[in-house]
Amino acid sequence: MTGLNKGIRKVELAVKWDPSPVGEPATDLDIIAATYVAADPYGSPAYVVHFDSRSPDGTIYLNRDSKDGKGFGWDEVMTLELDRLNSGYTRVVVGVLIQQRSGHKSFVGVLNPGLRMREGYTVLAEDNFGGVLGATAATVGEFVRDVSGEWTFHPGIHGYDTDPAEFPRVMGTRHDA
Repeated sequence: MTGLNKGIRKVELAVKWDPSPVGEPATDLDIIAATYVAADPYGSPAYVVHFDSRSPDGTIYLNRDSKDGKGFGWDEVMTLELDRLNSGYTRVVVGVLIQQRSGHKSFVGVLNPGLRMREGYTVLAEDNFGGVLGATAATVGEFVRDVSGEWTFHPGIHGYDTDPAEFPRVMGTRHDA
């Protein structure tokens, strides 16, 4: 770190949605994080963190997992301790996908979805997926480590019409502004 600027250190990504109407299949949104190394920052992820997993060093983990949106407040919550992440990782992309167990469902079919990404009390991003209604998955931002070792946040929601198995392979794609 240089001077008094610490960069982004510890981030919480939270997602919420309302349960499906009675008689309809449950809606299940999942938070995904993919890490990339300096030698291949837009290639295949070094590892992916999602439900039932955590990063090998314990710096990225899911605090709360919901399969139906029936939680109180935020249904899914993931913590990213970027300040503890090994220096070999220079990019982390975070996203949200909709499980497709009961047929094709895009964000237009999710009731009242929302996301909030924050560091401490500072909100880095908030959204309702309104810009990607036809997508089944979306990246919601990325964190990039600069040459001094500090992390910066690059917001941006990019939708994909893909299945949960394919999403981790495409979520690190370069997006030109």
